[in-house]
Amino acid sequence: MWTPTARTELARESRPYATCLTDTEWAVVGAMLPSPASRGRPWRWPMRSVLDGVLYVLRTGCAWRHLPHEFPPWSTVHRWFLRLSASGVFDRLAHALTMDDRERAGREASPTGAVMDAQAARSGDVGVDGERGYDPARRVVGRKRHALTDTDGRLLIAAVSPADLHDSHGGVALLRASRGLWPFLAHCFADRAYRGERVGTATAITIEIIAPDEGQKGFAVQPRRWVIERTFGWISRCRRLARDHEATASSALAFFVLAAAMILVRRLARALDPVS
Repeated sequence: MWTPTARTELARESRPYATCLTDTEWAVVGAMLPSPASRGRPWRWPMRSVLDGVLYVLRTGCAWRHLPHEFPPWSTVHRWFLRLSASGVFDRLAHALTMDDRERAGREASPTGAVMDAQAARSGDVGVDGERGYDPARRVVGRKRHALTDTDGRLLIAAVSPADLHDSHGGVALLRASRGLWPFLAHCFADRAYRGERVGTATAITIEIIAPDEGQKGFAVQPRRWVIERTFGWISRCRRLARDHEATASSALAFFVLAAAMILVRRLARALDPVS
């Protein structure tokens, strides 16, 4: 909750921009990013500055061309974002940080339980034909973000699809993809959209459906499911994700995964240095 105490603890006035990494945060994430080669032309811009530029776009939602001049040129930052996304750096970063944060909390690095859900994002009138769709249940034209988290809300794996893809189809893809990354997953909590044999028999993971109480009207917190809803809420603080502004699904997924990873970066950094 945003209380005066929480705002004071999370204040970052010492940084040029609130999105810039602190030294402790860079120590957490820097080793997982590419470093200059021993041969060839030296990098003109350090990776830390490039990542700061990507995080500025993610958090503020500005267009690439509107990136402030204190960062590297927008074209350089954008090119690096596409390169890191295509090479899977953000996925590997999120995977490693999830294991690190679980161990910090005294849990096994690989989870055995998970929570699954999907979130529809309204389109910003961009995108390649066929990459957007209409979700009649949510009345949204755009894309859908499918996510699998552990029981504490850390992102395990995610995918992006047109909004007209049913949650169950996206859930099957997530569960099958999770077997290589998280082989010990055995139980998954989900809502009624994931009922039926399609999801239940897709993998060896047991699916437990959490349904609203009989006769319930209006909003109510559901056991287990609130965890992933909280994760969506945390990630939605990044204004780039308030709507789907990306021309490609791969960029939309990369921003989503990076936003989830940065939650863990700051959590781990605070554990190392509470004043960071």
